[in-house]
Amino acid sequence: MDDLDKAILINFDESGTIDDSLKKQAKTFCEQIKAKPSICSMCIEKLCFSNLIQVQFWCLQTLHEAIVSRYSSMNPQEKQLIRHSVFSIVCLEGVGANNSATRVLEGPPFVKNKLAQVLVTLIYFEYPLIWSSVFLDFFPHLNKGKMVIDMFCRVLNALDDELISLDYPRTPEDISVATRVKDAMREQCVGQIVRAWYEIVSMYRNVDEEVCVGVLESMRRFISWIDIGLVVNDAFGALLFDLVLAAGVGDRLRSAAIKCLTAVVSKRIEPRSKLALLQSLQISRLFRLVVDDANAELVSDIAVLLTGYATELLDCFKRIDSEARGISMELLDEVLPSVFHLMKDSELDATFNVVQFLSSYVATMKSITPLGEKQLLHVGKILELISVLIRYDPEYRSNIDMLDKIGKEEEDRMVDFRKDLFVLLRSVGRVAPGVTHLFIRNLLANVISTSSNSSNVEEVEAALSLLYALGESLTDEAIRDGQGLLSEVVPMLLSTKFSCHPNRLVALMYLETVTRYVKFIQDNTQYIPMVLAAFLDDRGIHHPNINVSRRASYLFLRFVKLLRVKLVPFIETILQVAVKLLLFYF
Repeated sequence: MDDLDKAILINFDESGTIDDSLKKQAKTFCEQIKAKPSICSMCIEKLCFSNLIQVQFWCLQTLHEAIVSRYSSMNPQEKQLIRHSVFSIVCLEGVGANNSATRVLEGPPFVKNKLAQVLVTLIYFEYPLIWSSVFLDFFPHLNKGKMVIDMFCRVLNALDDELISLDYPRTPEDISVATRVKDAMREQCVGQIVRAWYEIVSMYRNVDEEVCVGVLESMRRFISWIDIGLVVNDAFGALLFDLVLAAGVGDRLRSAAIKCLTAVVSKRIEPRSKLALLQSLQISRLFRLVVDDANAELVSDIAVLLTGYATELLDCFKRIDSEARGISMELLDEVLPSVFHLMKDSELDATFNVVQFLSSYVATMKSITPLGEKQLLHVGKILELISVLIRYDPEYRSNIDMLDKIGKEEEDRMVDFRKDLFVLLRSVGRVAPGVTHLFIRNLLANVISTSSNSSNVEEVEAALSLLYALGESLTDEAIRDGQGLLSEVVPMLLSTKFSCHPNRLVALMYLETVTRYVKFIQDNTQYIPMVLAAFLDDRGIHHPNINVSRRASYLFLRFVKLLRVKLVPFIETILQVAVKLLLFYF
């Protein structure tokens, strides 16, 4: 071990046992070595002999920095040395008389990723004008097995990360180089790369899942810019679906195949070609996985795929003429039941994307008059989904009722999450008011019929919240006239006292909902006694929770101001309650 090795080890030491001054000296020494003109050859020599992972990584990192900072000033011999040495290691060939490749390729992922990054940096400067055969040179070495295949995939992934992917900010120069590289690859070697992917996955699918997952991950990244016909065909398309559907395939490999299909459906092409592509996939083959597969991660991947597929179909429907719109709507009607089923069990981050899609779907339905039977059925399913997704988690019931720190955080989170769902509800209410009113009426009737069950707190609160949110989209005139089913729903609400009414969340939402529809009472004064009872009994002012009681008092004042004269016959009742309250507090 020479002085450079020791300095590198000190630099990378994180044990906290090395003196800061010694670390500073080691860093200064390494920086001095980096400044030497012969640093590239020194790094390559180290890679040939050193078994120390830290030294290997430092050498590769230094090579990368040297290429980036002074490639244009390197002489041809130095460039050739770097090119030959790096590619030989990547392809499991010896460098000089020493087989350095094995020790590097057997190293940890971060060393191999850095090696891939160095090669990609050379590609940045040299492909295709100087080193036109870099990708073609790879193919003869792939039969060496797992290590070379793994490096091949890492190089392709690094190419995406470092140059091609638009997920990262790029300079105009980087974009220009990326275009140059992609154009050259499309013309020269993309077809051969895809064939290599197919052969490797076919060969290793029952032997080494990790190899196949790595290949499919690389392919997923490239699908967005290569000819889609190379992947969606009788051979590769069938292989992807087989990996997803066949028995005995590991979950990681199935997931990787699903993500490739997601990349396929998300590919940007003109609408008519896109619709033909989506139709050719026969995605209905995957619908059975929605209910058959219990693996949460796999179900999440399928949810992303089917939602993406449905989103693209909806986009096609919007952008093509009437002749082909029927096909897109037919395929959309076919996939939506599965999307609805998945949405019930999706994690919130995935659900948000689905909500965006459903909002777009409902907005599109405005152009269809009248709605067909299937569209009305889908609207009903959307309402069901909204009612499920806005429910609080019973796990936090006591926290929310007491409104401790955990309960406050959960309540704030749900208030924020519900915003988009309530916007969606109001959109559905405008597109299909009859279906929406009937759904909420039946939902309220259902929770009332089971009101003896004190465990249905979340269902009751959700039903009340939906009725409240519906009122936000109705005019004052519509509420006063009891349009739709309001003339039935409001009396139903006023006459109800739930067994879970002591719960703070239920009690507050009940009072807010009663207040929302109090204008109905202006023209239907026969219900005034019922409203007074709701405010003045233990559902309101006499509620055991002080926060509910105070809110009830405030809302009752608003009710009194609105109906002033019409409350004259009930003044004695109101005063009796007021006196009792004053005696209680004083």
